[in-house]
Amino acid sequence: MTKPLGAQVSHALKARGVEVIFGIPGVHNIEMYRGIEEAGITHVLARHEQGAGFMADGYARATGRPGVCYLITGPGFLNAMTALGQAYSDSVSVLALASCLDETAARRGQLHQMRDQRAAGATVCDWSEEAGKPAAVYALIDRAFGEFASARPRPKALHMPIAALGAPAEPAPEPPLRPERPHLTHNQIYAVIDALSEAEKPLFIFGGGAVSGAAHVPELLQQTGAASFVTYAGRGIVPADQPLFLGSSLARPESAEVAAQADLVVALGTELSEVDLWRDELGHSGRMIRVDLDPAVLSDLRAGDLGLVGDAAALIRAMTIAIPARNDDRPPCWDAEEVAAARARWKAQVRAERPGVVELSEALQAVMPAEAMIYSDMTQFAYGALEVWDMPRPGHWHHPSGFGTLGYALPAAIGGAVGRPGLPTCAILGDYGLQYTLPELGTAVELGLPLPILVWDNGALGEIRENMVSAQIEPNAVVARNPDFLALARAYGAGAVEPASLAGLQRAVMAAFEADEPTLIRMTQALF
Repeated sequence: MTKPLGAQVSHALKARGVEVIFGIPGVHNIEMYRGIEEAGITHVLARHEQGAGFMADGYARATGRPGVCYLITGPGFLNAMTALGQAYSDSVSVLALASCLDETAARRGQLHQMRDQRAAGATVCDWSEEAGKPAAVYALIDRAFGEFASARPRPKALHMPIAALGAPAEPAPEPPLRPERPHLTHNQIYAVIDALSEAEKPLFIFGGGAVSGAAHVPELLQQTGAASFVTYAGRGIVPADQPLFLGSSLARPESAEVAAQADLVVALGTELSEVDLWRDELGHSGRMIRVDLDPAVLSDLRAGDLGLVGDAAALIRAMTIAIPARNDDRPPCWDAEEVAAARARWKAQVRAERPGVVELSEALQAVMPAEAMIYSDMTQFAYGALEVWDMPRPGHWHHPSGFGTLGYALPAAIGGAVGRPGLPTCAILGDYGLQYTLPELGTAVELGLPLPILVWDNGALGEIRENMVSAQIEPNAVVARNPDFLALARAYGAGAVEPASLAGLQRAVMAAFEADEPTLIRMTQALF
């Protein structure tokens, strides 16, 4: 049945598995809203397009399905570009659909006009394309979903002219079968296994791209006798009680010395980027094998190294099946006591560098449900917690690495909570980051989300202040007058509490998970 293209787009998305759209309607994109309810899709109203983009990101990370946001021409799309840049940096499947002007060359002074909206999107997305014909729109939607399923997940932007959105269009065709991720060949798998069997001191590094293989990791480590690190995105892949587990401490300078001891490093599903290591090189001198969906990640290997394009999680599963028949059960060459001592030493360093963070992490970890999904922001508490808080499950702590955007945690946690109704979700952020997207608290209240919002309030841009001091720069512009966060939360209709002790904090968090509304929990140094 012929309908305006804007309505047909919602029906096409529903047929492709989309259940929720995040966005804000406006005069240019109202045709996109014509078919949302008719298609049976839930729309979540954000307070700012950046919030809508972060919600789509959080939803995608929580569910494993693409997050979708509807945006308006010009400033609406630009407002969401920070969120799209974060999704690109962290490999998240977000589809942004935006209205755009019908033409911009011959006319000037149009509402929401900008020089090149499509090109702007291309700076932060995997691709950004404009399509006015229905067949092209549907083809690009299917291209996006196909690439989400088979390649490194990254955001895509589709811009649709206003007139085209209101014009009659035939329905989208049936969804095509989606391609699978590339798998390593039999010979490639055995090349990795052979290298592991020959290694005297192998070391695994598991990144976010290996999360779905986590169930097989303990067996793999037992079979190979290897030590292991995880990146921040890979936390939870290796159980904390593994005797040769070095934690998520790759950013510790001493981890370079550990890597140098390995005669084989196997890096699975990780870029080993600056925000993983906080130095230029891992520090290894032995051979490296890297497995990743993105060929670009494998471009900086050294002579003798092996780079393989494929699904790291599938390789983990395959190795656990194949290794037992080929492994000679040699005892591990890593010393478990030395590994434990290194972890204790690094935790003590975090304790000294960030007073209170270890104690706070331990208190929260003790009461956090195992199935809780945590979204953190760029804040000192999170920086420390990422190193010392071992996750019981993989893929359950999400941090804005890479792009490093302030204001991520609250809207992303809202998206995550929408994607996992009935399961616990928590946001952790700082006093400054909260103010970037504070209005999204209204969305959480409207949805009645039982969301603990833990705010680390040190009354300053604490990390920047310390960096200035370290660089012998007189601290400047790092202290701002904070509002009364508790009063603001109550004004939105949320709960608000400021515990006086760590025990009180634990009680507040447990109560927040049972509430009928979000709860802002203010944390200060007075807790310690």
